[in-house]
Amino acid sequence: IYQYNTNEEKFVKDSHTKEIDLINRDPKQINDDVVKVEFEDVIAEPDGTHSLDGVWKLSYTTFTVSKYWCYRVLSAVFGIPVALLWGFLFACISFCHIWAVVPCIKSCLIESQCVSRIYSLCIQTFCDPFFEALGKIFSSVRVALRKEV
Repeated sequence: IYQYNTNEEKFVKDSHTKEIDLINRDPKQINDDVVKVEFEDVIAEPDGTHSLDGVWKLSYTTFTVSKYWCYRVLSAVFGIPVALLWGFLFACISFCHIWAVVPCIKSCLIESQCVSRIYSLCIQTFCDPFFEALGKIFSSVRVALRKEV
């Protein structure tokens, strides 16, 4: 749904109704190395130990078709409830982050800036003059390095 906003003079697209790509369902490749399991990745017969060709072909077909339909059935039955669960979980995480974590961190930063200023004031008041005096005391010391053979 596109809405024309007269105040800002631009189009605003509703993010909840965006179109999804039904062809490329993993555009960020988050599952490339995890769940792409083919028959050859699971079952292999080494040289010298081969089953009958018909058994091998039927095993391949059985594995491929059963994996395909099992995934389809599981996603049809559990896909929407699990998506609801994940949506709820990430909404809770977002809520906690926005309303608790960030304000807590900001509060700690404000408090640490206050402590940092007090610490800096103490260092400048007590330590700086002490080390400056030590520097003046030892400024006349000369070190000569000689090599004797």
